[in-house]
Amino acid sequence: MRIGTRVTRTGLPPAMQGAPFLPGPTFASTYHAAGDPASAPLTYGRFHNPTWTAYEQALSELEGGPAVLFASGMAAVAAIFGVVLRPGDVVVLPADSYYTTRVLAEGYFTQMGVQVRLAPTVGNAQQQALTGAKLLWLESPSNPGLEVCDIAALAAAAHAVGALVAVDNTTPTVLGQQPLTLGADFSMASDTKALTGHSDLILGHVATREQEWADRLRAWRTQLGAVPGPMEVWLAHRSLATVDVRLERQCHNALALATWLASRSDVQEVRYPGLPHDPAYTIARRQMQRFGPVVSFVLADRQHAEAFLAACQLVYEATSFGGIHTTAERRARWGGDAIPEGFIRLSAGCEDTEDLLADLAQALDTTL
Repeated sequence: MRIGTRVTRTGLPPAMQGAPFLPGPTFASTYHAAGDPASAPLTYGRFHNPTWTAYEQALSELEGGPAVLFASGMAAVAAIFGVVLRPGDVVVLPADSYYTTRVLAEGYFTQMGVQVRLAPTVGNAQQQALTGAKLLWLESPSNPGLEVCDIAALAAAAHAVGALVAVDNTTPTVLGQQPLTLGADFSMASDTKALTGHSDLILGHVATREQEWADRLRAWRTQLGAVPGPMEVWLAHRSLATVDVRLERQCHNALALATWLASRSDVQEVRYPGLPHDPAYTIARRQMQRFGPVVSFVLADRQHAEAFLAACQLVYEATSFGGIHTTAERRARWGGDAIPEGFIRLSAGCEDTEDLLADLAQALDTTL
């Protein structure tokens, strides 16, 4: 069964006469649980919820390994760090990965005695920092620079020295790239982004190659209370059914916009893994099924970038990415990334391609 069909069915219960396709969310903090708690399938809302179970099953089917839900993408990141790393351990991170992941590692976990090593994503540079590492963290394509590394090669190198491998797969989603198949031990994503795609949820998950790690992650979630709300999870499961058609339009738009932007003399350093001339294209084509909705490019300076964003009529100026509405932001306004002041991260939505091209054209012409 092809992926476009699978996402419309994954995690749904067997068809029953008179039953809904996707049962509604279960709102419960407590359940009837007399006597021995082990005899009750459900006991307390921090431990389990049928709505979580259905969505986790859907994700497990897509990821190729057991999945555990969390209240946010960062809660999922923290859970992997928390179950794997101990004082004295070494974690190797991309120097250009998502900023908050680096903040967490270099802040709390460094204070707890974990050593953090940073190396760029480009050129598989993290491989040179693996000696003695406990965990290799990859993010490919990186956020926001869209650099790509060879996940399979790095996973093999990490395993050869006894390190585990986690991949932040938020940008492409599991439909665009399958880290567990490529050799990673953990596939993590912020479901807030393209996987659910409607800019209305905060959610995250981790899928693993081994049930033992899933059990540890679930225990971490229970003990720290990093649990998602049932309504958010139900909406995520509902949204998952359209991820294939959403990504098809978004990736089509992203490639069209990147190609057009690259033709403009007033636009610098256009990056999109799906561009044949992009430095990441060769590796991306080998390990990705879709190149994702995110495009990055650089305008002359902060003034030009801000004028461009102000002139856009269809493109919302907002952070985050992966939604059905095209968004863009001058990413340097947040700090923390080694990028130019005129750096724009654009997330292609599901609008008509020609309308988006026309909007970007008038906005760029306005800034000349």
